[in-house]
Amino acid sequence: MNKINNKSCVNGAFCIIVMLLLLSSITISAQKIPHRKIKKLIEKSEILKEHFTGFALYDQDKDKMIYEQNASKHFVPASNTKMYTFYTVLNMLGDSIPALKYVTKNDSLIFWGTGDPTLSYSSFKSNKVLDFLRKSDKKLYFVSNNYKGNFYGAGWNYDDYQEDFQPEMTAFPVEGNTVKVYKNDNGEVTVKPAFLQPFFKPDANYIPENFIIKRDFYTNQFTYPANISKTGYLQEIPFKTSPELTISLLKEKINKDISLIDIALPQDFKIIYSEKTDDVLRKMMMVSDNFIAEQLLLVCSSTLSNDLSTNAMIDYSKTNFMKEFANDISWVDSSGLSRYNLFTPNTSITLLKKISAKVNDDERLHSLFPAGGVSGTLKRAYKTDNGNPFVWAKTGTLTNVYNQSGYIITRKGKKLIYSFMNNNFTKTTEEIRNEMERIITKIHNDY
Repeated sequence: MNKINNKSCVNGAFCIIVMLLLLSSITISAQKIPHRKIKKLIEKSEILKEHFTGFALYDQDKDKMIYEQNASKHFVPASNTKMYTFYTVLNMLGDSIPALKYVTKNDSLIFWGTGDPTLSYSSFKSNKVLDFLRKSDKKLYFVSNNYKGNFYGAGWNYDDYQEDFQPEMTAFPVEGNTVKVYKNDNGEVTVKPAFLQPFFKPDANYIPENFIIKRDFYTNQFTYPANISKTGYLQEIPFKTSPELTISLLKEKINKDISLIDIALPQDFKIIYSEKTDDVLRKMMMVSDNFIAEQLLLVCSSTLSNDLSTNAMIDYSKTNFMKEFANDISWVDSSGLSRYNLFTPNTSITLLKKISAKVNDDERLHSLFPAGGVSGTLKRAYKTDNGNPFVWAKTGTLTNVYNQSGYIITRKGKKLIYSFMNNNFTKTTEEIRNEMERIITKIHNDY
């Protein structure tokens, strides 16, 4: 009887071990995302076959690449470039944006811009800089000698000089370096900032198919059709920047005289801060704001020296924050307007890993990226899963270019990073975006 019991116990224990091994095997199999299935998902796509596609999918929890296609090839990133600017800002700036450097000497207050994009721009509300200048009892002097670049980035399309997505870069931007034009209830053109109103003239010989205001490339001479038939918002147009115009716009806002002066920044300067850094980054990422991106790298540059230089800041960032892939990228501007930028899906995966580690807080990280079906440039690109977003990514769009790079959380709780890049397609951007949505959604649903 004892022998039978012992044998039964041995057999029972053996069965339990076998069952545990089988369960473990099933669990491991369920946890693994099959390379071949992702490959089939990408390679069987009829949409993706017709152009140059790069895709990389990385398992963040296992620290392992799941699938790569053309992931080491270079692509024009468009606004995926902003992720590189984003990471630079995370490393260079504190919780608030340095907005102005200044010194006081006897009866004078002398100030320099840092490139801060937020003064009277878009949804930013801080009046710290204007209040500081307005309340000063000293004579005000502005120094404009610290911006070390062209008004446009390398490789920008000069044909787009009137487009609101391409304002000029300066050391001390005001109103986003754009003029907002409205038609009032009386059918008259109304301009903000008001200082530029006299530069707008009707022209009876200018009869475009649609009502549109045009600006002379070299000057702030704006022309609009004489026949104005509707009321409401019209247009937002970059103005031609200059130190003199900056002073005029500031004077209009604070109602005080400001003079232009050219001196070096002393060692004993002080700093005024404006908006919260996260708020500015969020605005840049959500609506893919080119102006904010370009100016933010200048702000970062201002923390190294008083010179505001995009090129110097990019070199510094590559050397200090992106050593792993610095030689594998061509990075020339902050926003992605330039087609000289060239990144690979693999470099973007590495960057997104670094961003996640730097933020070290998923809730904050997700709040800074567009969320599929919920916010920013992905609001209409995905459906949520029972009201919850599952993808957070930066988009990048130019003619014949559409990319997404970011983070996925699957239904089974897997944390993935992806970079999906499409160049040289002739289909519509909507068709490419819909196919990407189908593939990313399936990855979320199935794994």
